[in-house]
Amino acid sequence: MRKEKGQAVVEIALVLPILLLLLCGIIDFGRILYSSIQLNMVSQEAVRMGGLGKSDSEIVQYVNDIVDLGDKDTISVNITPNDYERKSGDYVTVKITYEVKYITPIIGAFIPSPFQVNTESTIRIE
Repeated sequence: MRKEKGQAVVEIALVLPILLLLLCGIIDFGRILYSSIQLNMVSQEAVRMGGLGKSDSEIVQYVNDIVDLGDKDTISVNITPNDYERKSGDYVTVKITYEVKYITPIIGAFIPSPFQVNTESTIRIE
């Protein structure tokens, strides 16, 4: 019978980096999914505010107040048409863009870094 003293250490050394990469990838994917779902809900509420006659500055302030993602500097809100051109019967569109930065540097080699989450909602002004 042979001695197998270092076998477990070698196996852990080979498998551990793969498991850590997989775990970090799952966390990054979860962060992207969470950001997408939250921004989708916020864009629906923001476009509803635009359909009810709120100004662009009120809509942008609402988005900045309600979004609880990490870096609020990467949030971009685009509202068309602007509040001076809106009239009853037209459609108003709110588009929100947010950049998610990865915690795993290797993921950036496979998916563009930072990942841009885009959401858009449209409603008719009554």
